Amino acid sequence: MENTTIALRKDVRERIAEFGNKGETYSDIILRLIEGAKKRQLLELLMDEEDTVTIDEALDNAKKKWQE
Repeated sequence: MENTTIALRKDVRERIAEFGNKGETYSDIILRLIEGAKKRQLLELLMDEEDTVTIDEALDNAKKKWQE
């Protein structure tokens, strides 16, 4: 894979390094952080209760729809 240079402040680079394990590159660290962020976003989406119904409500709705 081709590499590129990204300008970061030194304090930001140090903060990224705090998430690293021995032998990891900055690319490894950032990719792991991105994957974790994706999982958290998906979890938040799935756990959002704003537009959800209980299983019982879903079953009742399905039964009503099938009876039509």
